[in-house]
Amino acid sequence: MADALRDTDREALDWEDILLSIKYGKCTPFLGAGACVPTLPVGSQIAGEWARRFEYPLEDTDDLPRVAQFVAVKHGPMRPKYEIARRFGKVKPPDFKAPDEPHAVLAMLPLPVYITTNYDDFMVKALQSCNKDPVQELCRWNGVLQARPSVFGKESQFDPTNQRPVVFHLHGRAQMPESLVLTEDDYLDFLVNTSKDQDQDIIPARIARAFRETSLLFLGYKLADWDFRVLFRSLVAYMDKSVSNVHLSVQLVPVDAKASLGERTRVRDYLDRYFGEHKIKVYWGTCREFVTELRRNWEAFDHGG
Repeated sequence: MADALRDTDREALDWEDILLSIKYGKCTPFLGAGACVPTLPVGSQIAGEWARRFEYPLEDTDDLPRVAQFVAVKHGPMRPKYEIARRFGKVKPPDFKAPDEPHAVLAMLPLPVYITTNYDDFMVKALQSCNKDPVQELCRWNGVLQARPSVFGKESQFDPTNQRPVVFHLHGRAQMPESLVLTEDDYLDFLVNTSKDQDQDIIPARIARAFRETSLLFLGYKLADWDFRVLFRSLVAYMDKSVSNVHLSVQLVPVDAKASLGERTRVRDYLDRYFGEHKIKVYWGTCREFVTELRRNWEAFDHGG
């Protein structure tokens, strides 16, 4: 029964629209934590480990921003960020030769802009494995970052292409701990600062244009996660200002596989209502299932001219 619901949702996806937007560079992927599974732990796993280690006193031990906030209050604001930097610095990238590796599938596409809320550099390495020359950039969401030079600075002539794309780290990079959006305070500051339309240094004009003028493809997010909720709210203003009829495709990690058909249908209906106002369709499946279909459809489309 659950499989029947999943198949119905897949059939509703308009692959030709997605493939045409990719062909003309009008698709912008957003990568969430689910794109890195199983190479990296998800936030709830890290939160649980920290809750035990730092003796977190509350019950929501799977909420990383809240547990990280506790660690920051107890040991200083940079402590949880240093912990992430140390942990991620030891991780080897995934196997980009695997046919269902999300970063590898996205890297083969002719796209100029990639957005990630993850702290790793897997997307950059995947693009390099495809003989591309990616440029990394950070969101200047706090005062420390705003003082750093940007590839999109006023004197810059850089304009990303499919051979020299930009990987824009919306929530920071592990190699630069001060850039990480990690605690509850960080997420609130990020949302407040990025909502200031007059500040063009936080979201560069080229990235804002991608938000407004391309189809946004979200990979590896859960509706309940802080990173997705904050990301979605920060993007609403851009989507509402869009002058084009942009098709937005979202991939969300599904609910518990043991859920009944009725429960899954209710979740699907809720997501449809939640996202429908902003023209977002939900693909019901895992990140790897989606990219497997994406690879197959793109190769057939690309070879067919």
